Amino acid sequence: MIGRSTIFTIVEEWLQNQDYFLVDVTVTPDDKIVVEIDHAEGVWIEDCVALSRFIESKLDREVVDFELEVGSAGIGQPFKVLKQYQIHIGSTVEVLTKEGEKFSGVLKSATEDNFVVEVEKSVRLKGERRPKLLKEEITLTYEKIKYTKYLISFK
Repeated sequence: MIGRSTIFTIVEEWLQNQDYFLVDVTVTPDDKIVVEIDHAEGVWIEDCVALSRFIESKLDREVVDFELEVGSAGIGQPFKVLKQYQIHIGSTVEVLTKEGEKFSGVLKSATEDNFVVEVEKSVRLKGERRPKLLKEEITLTYEKIKYTKYLISFK
């Protein structure tokens, strides 16, 4: 069986001279390898092919037969690494907390400890007949959320 750390090391070697970053590596017990990469401007198929060939050149199919899949993290998929949060600052995201609260807003910042989303809330102010939309920043830790993902808008 091919170890996840082996694939991780090979991918990191390829990434040294690239603007891409690693999102995830999965290796199943039957040696199916899935590598997800991302880039601030999107992932090009040619680069996925180049990474796939690089990985294959470092492994020996005579020793272990494997299936290899290299691709992008997917635009509608939940973020898995901090860098995904950072490249989407200023974009609209959807967040689902572990408590079941779901909301969308603009991702304002992301650090190793937490991230901030600016949401609009409809609030009826005292003495007002109609509710007003007020912006509020919500700070969340990664441990308290089920997922955060880029929200595609067709407006």
